Amino acid sequence: MPIVAQSTETTDWVSRFADEVIEESERRAPGKPVVVASGLSPSGPIHLGNLREVMTPHLVADEIRRRGYQARHLISWDDYDRYRKVPAGVPGVDETWAEHIGKPLTSVPAPKGSAYPNWAEHFKAAMIQSLAELGVEFDGISQTEQYTSGVYREQILHAMRHRGDIDAILAQYRTKKAPAKKQQQKPVDEAELEAAEGSGAAAEDDGSSGSAGYFPYKPYCGNCEKDLTTVTSYDDDSTELTYSCTSCGFSETVRLNEFNRGKLVWKVDWPMRWAYEGVIFEPSGVDHSSPGSSFQVGGQIVGIFGGKQPIGPMYAFVGISGMAKMSSSKGGVPTPADALQIMEPQLLRWLYARRRPNQSFKVAFDQEIQRLYDEWDRLEAKVADGTALPADVAAHSRAVRTASGELPRTPRPLPYRTLASVADITAGHEDQALRILSDLDPANPLASLDEARPRYDKAEAWINTHVPADQRTIVRDEPDTELLKSLDEQGRESLRLLLDGLAGNWSLDGLTHLVYGVPKVQAGFSADATPKELPPEIKTSQRSFFALLYQLLVSRDTGPRLPTLLLAVGQERVRHLLGA
Repeated sequence: MPIVAQSTETTDWVSRFADEVIEESERRAPGKPVVVASGLSPSGPIHLGNLREVMTPHLVADEIRRRGYQARHLISWDDYDRYRKVPAGVPGVDETWAEHIGKPLTSVPAPKGSAYPNWAEHFKAAMIQSLAELGVEFDGISQTEQYTSGVYREQILHAMRHRGDIDAILAQYRTKKAPAKKQQQKPVDEAELEAAEGSGAAAEDDGSSGSAGYFPYKPYCGNCEKDLTTVTSYDDDSTELTYSCTSCGFSETVRLNEFNRGKLVWKVDWPMRWAYEGVIFEPSGVDHSSPGSSFQVGGQIVGIFGGKQPIGPMYAFVGISGMAKMSSSKGGVPTPADALQIMEPQLLRWLYARRRPNQSFKVAFDQEIQRLYDEWDRLEAKVADGTALPADVAAHSRAVRTASGELPRTPRPLPYRTLASVADITAGHEDQALRILSDLDPANPLASLDEARPRYDKAEAWINTHVPADQRTIVRDEPDTELLKSLDEQGRESLRLLLDGLAGNWSLDGLTHLVYGVPKVQAGFSADATPKELPPEIKTSQRSFFALLYQLLVSRDTGPRLPTLLLAVGQERVRHLLGA
């Protein structure tokens, strides 16, 4: 038994599950690696809801490894599932792909222009790359390879011999379904991403029930490759199986002990794999955890294969904010690759680590991402100075490192909203971006933009892909002479105070103090006066002053934070636009 490094992170959900899983693993398979599992169907873009299927067991397995135990995280690629429908909005795919419905995903052509050999490999590739960026270690299992190589042959024959027992279990849950209620479709940016959406669980039936009885196995047709087949006879002794295809009319008789072109139906396949792999922990989405669902039924069927149901928490949906603005969307749902384009892996890991599996949360693609980054930076500061709560320390630790070590991070993590503003204003001119960012802290300037990467690149990608053109910042070329002429004495005085203080306050902190201080000084207070020392109307004066500056600089009432905007525009140009 390994030496356990006792975790101080005892207040977070990951540690509690790790305790339970280790105890259960020692009971079921003492001395062997702890097995946790996920299942993903590459039937289309693998989205951020599906990512919860991976991150939940990953975090538990990682905690187990931190304690000195061996753990295997299996990801079963359900690439031998049937192709159910043509997903909308996938580049390189048109209505002709409908002719492949019913075939295994690995027999469907990849989208036009893809570098991959088939549909499944095309969508697996992007997820594998994202998991590498997120620091997720796993053992991938292709169900196409498992079934077509005969790995599950004994399990298939066993299921066929016990088809009556399986049918009796399933019969307990076969009830007449009530008519489905019509639901108004939500906009994508309001919709919740169901973690199991698109998986084999969503659409497979219980098996073939015809005049010959029930069978938990479906062959793929030897002529058209589709699973629109019905088993018409089967002999347990010889394993001779006859099936017919309702799609093309083909029929044949095969020996199941030699035949590798078919699979167990989902509600039998899943518990079979639990037993075969010795899975101790596998979460499931809310659709799999309802009465009569595949997880509940599987808990009974797994015994037929000599196994036990895993510890399986139900996990909630993942929501999206700002999806409607996405220009990089593939197939209408945001993927981990989309999220990693605009946020560092640590932030994305943190979103999944800080909430219990049964708590829903949102991944932000709109302005909310700036607030999330502010929250993350505050947490980093609290962890550094020892003031963070234990659960927050645990979530932070799981975000920034795994049992294998620290994830790569930005050397100088400047505020995301500042980086976004600079990227917006400079529009790809890196020399200008470096100049502005160096002015943020003149005593400790950036030597290279690389010090702010990859966070700077993420912020720039967010500006370029998620901020509408009419919200981008365009600095005026010439002063707004009409507006300048129309100013009263108070307005002109506010600009004079600002211009007089520019040179001596040319840093982020200095300019922040200056722009907030001008209205205070005009009202007869010290620029250092705190809000408690000031009358409420000072806030109104500040807002009016800020609006004036935005109009003179960018012809709008709002924009990037003024200190950042002033640094970006530069002293000489600011003086020109403010009528110095």
